[in-house]
Amino acid sequence: MYTLNINGKTVETEQDKKLMRFLRDDLGLTSVKDGCSEGACGTCTVIVDGKAMRACIPMVSKMAGKKIVTVEGLSEREKEVYGYAFGKVGAVQCGFCIPGMVLSGKALLDAKPDPARIEVIAAIKNNICRCTGYKKIVDGILLAGKMLREDLPAVDDSGEVTVGQAMQRVDAKKKTLGTGVYVDDICLDGMIYASAVRAAHPRAVVKAIHTEKAKALPGVIGVYTAADIPGDVKVGHLKQDWDTMIPVGETTRFLGDAICIVAAETMEMMEEAKKLVEVEYEVLTPLTNPFDAMKEHAPALHDGGNILADVHLSRGDADAVIEASRYKVTRHYETPWTEHAFLEPECAVAMPFDEGVFIYSTDQGTYDTQRETAEMLGIPKEKVVVENALVGGGFGGKEDVTVQHLAGLVAYLTGRIVKMKLTRKESIMIHPKRHPMWMDVTTACDENGKLTALKAVVISDTGAYASLGGPVLQRACTHAAGPYNFQVIDIDGKAVYTNNPPAGAFRGFGVTQTCFASERNLDLLAEMVGITPWEIRYRNAVRPGEVLPNGQIADPSTGIVETLEAVKDICENEKYVGLACAMKNAGVGVGIPDWGRCRLLVKDGKVRIHSGASCIGQGLGTVLTQVVSETAGLTLDELEWCNPNTAIAPDSGTTSGSRQTLVTGEAARRASLALKEDLKQYSLKELEGKDYYGEYLAKTDAMGADVPNPVSHVAYGYATQVCVLNEDGTIKKMVAAHDVGKAVNPISVEGQIEGGVVMGMGYALTEKYVLENCVPKSKYGTLGLFKADKVPELESIIVEKQGIDVACGAIGIGEITSIPTAPAIAGAYYSWNKDFQTKLPLTGTPYSK
Repeated sequence: MYTLNINGKTVETEQDKKLMRFLRDDLGLTSVKDGCSEGACGTCTVIVDGKAMRACIPMVSKMAGKKIVTVEGLSEREKEVYGYAFGKVGAVQCGFCIPGMVLSGKALLDAKPDPARIEVIAAIKNNICRCTGYKKIVDGILLAGKMLREDLPAVDDSGEVTVGQAMQRVDAKKKTLGTGVYVDDICLDGMIYASAVRAAHPRAVVKAIHTEKAKALPGVIGVYTAADIPGDVKVGHLKQDWDTMIPVGETTRFLGDAICIVAAETMEMMEEAKKLVEVEYEVLTPLTNPFDAMKEHAPALHDGGNILADVHLSRGDADAVIEASRYKVTRHYETPWTEHAFLEPECAVAMPFDEGVFIYSTDQGTYDTQRETAEMLGIPKEKVVVENALVGGGFGGKEDVTVQHLAGLVAYLTGRIVKMKLTRKESIMIHPKRHPMWMDVTTACDENGKLTALKAVVISDTGAYASLGGPVLQRACTHAAGPYNFQVIDIDGKAVYTNNPPAGAFRGFGVTQTCFASERNLDLLAEMVGITPWEIRYRNAVRPGEVLPNGQIADPSTGIVETLEAVKDICENEKYVGLACAMKNAGVGVGIPDWGRCRLLVKDGKVRIHSGASCIGQGLGTVLTQVVSETAGLTLDELEWCNPNTAIAPDSGTTSGSRQTLVTGEAARRASLALKEDLKQYSLKELEGKDYYGEYLAKTDAMGADVPNPVSHVAYGYATQVCVLNEDGTIKKMVAAHDVGKAVNPISVEGQIEGGVVMGMGYALTEKYVLENCVPKSKYGTLGLFKADKVPELESIIVEKQGIDVACGAIGIGEITSIPTAPAIAGAYYSWNKDFQTKLPLTGTPYSK
């Protein structure tokens, strides 16, 4: 018998297990998050005898006699303070790391009520945050300390709020205090557990699957193979080429392929049964890179061959213009695989419902999950209802189904409630990554530094399945020339299947890779011309009314010049400095129908905001709340943002492409205008039960459309980022100036910028997803993620420029914040040591291992 003091109460248990599992599973203290179970992320942080400690490492037996505190055990005053302070400063985005951050902060404040900023940073240095860049978390802990010392009140936002107001996010408090529900926090009576047996080889024929021993194990509900799938075996976000499970006689394409699914009454029984499944393989040689996969006699990994997508963009005669230009630069660039490393691993809870299934999911598109699951089950999509719980980060990595459809299958076959969750090792292996790319880029200019032409060849490794590989390649190519007045381009790109893990959407969507290459070339051209890197960008930055490289006319909101002007002084006055510019589309674009939809339902005296658009930490619920409040003239007490649910909320597309603020924001504004008209005559009580619907089509032209100046995207965001180094080569400061049209919530915009910059710093300096012969070798703790004590001073400059006539003028900012960071950092190191590097992560820096 082990006796522990947990949140001031004596608790006894006879079973020895990991402390985290005891707190979550036995006591229901779900503020203690399971981010990795490897002691690497800090989401499971608790306080043990006054010190912050990770709960996933020690056994209960080692905690006997100790006093343990979780967020649930904070005093009411502490809950009030931390809930307010973290929300007020904008410290909460996806929120999955926040309870652990709160306890790390509390342990410090209990010991030292008035700490220095550097002491707060040290206190959270073992807690990973992938969203915020840490700055605002430090601010939140410092504000909490001040409130506790000075007994300051916590005054929440109230009344009407406006677009442009730095309000607290609508979900910040529940995320901070651990009362918000993520999928893994759901525990229902009679729930069973499921997990897949994964492929033992990246490329091998499955000859036989022996499940008899596993099925015979007590507590096992069933073992299911591809033969048990009632509908289509193949699923896919855009292209249906991803096997739900590999049928006998078919060939695996990567190590993450599911061979069969085991369902059991407990997690322990499930894991034991998985070990008893025996699979016979005929092992084949895998294709480890796109160059081997493109060879003439390479085995075809999919019907149609190994080329997923082939893009060619051309305006003018690039070869002739480059030949005639005064200066030209050609370099070869390479960028690596990158893991999203969101703090919340993939999880789904599914249950039988109305002759179909109901799925709680953590994903970036409830309607995508609904469609793919319905096709796999062979039932009408209306029979699959999907609801987002809180989503603990995504960054593009949760656009594809991973466990949602598998959980739905088990629920459909067994008639039981089932939870299916990826371990961190499985997550790192299975979900699509950022594409590695190989790029040959030539850039030319005249004697005055006026850019004349760009030519590029881009090869991407899209891995085992399509995912978003085609659109990612498109964006990589269409944005390769950057926000400059190029009128002659020739860009060729190929996305190639291999037996590596799939590659798909990742913050920046291909532009992160090509921007690194094209921006680096500009630094060399500036040297040749004899002007500064800032000057060559300023001379060529596209202005409103000019033509973008893709032929689209730059609209009045185009603000790349203003972002450059915002950083001019720091570029001129610092010794070791690098800068880079970027543009990034908002919305799907290129002629694909792109609808935003919103439904406002008056119920119980409140207006409930329903949209199928997922909030993955970017703050969409708050954006829609501000738009509706300002447009309809309603107070916060009269509004409630609801989690996306396909049975209630209209389809508003995937949370991808920096689209939701603009596209769904405009739909919400239109619905609010109709509501506003009725509120002129009736009270909310009199409007009980009434619905207001708004939709917006972001209309664009298809790639290659035979029209003058085709509109590829309804809007673009623009940015200039600057890196300043100290004499020792460490980063002194990062400055990021971003044109956002209209900042709906400035504190959230700053948080997006800071988080994106720190993610970009990792991409530039430390992060690498290691593969050896198609086998992932990285663990969460070895990915090279930036921690709080390595983050330099961050300065966000918000540039607001009118010109977009929808969504109150707002342009999405989620992706562009990471795009120019790496070339800016590379430029700074070039100014420091004159080592012109063309591969990421950079080597020879104080951050190199």
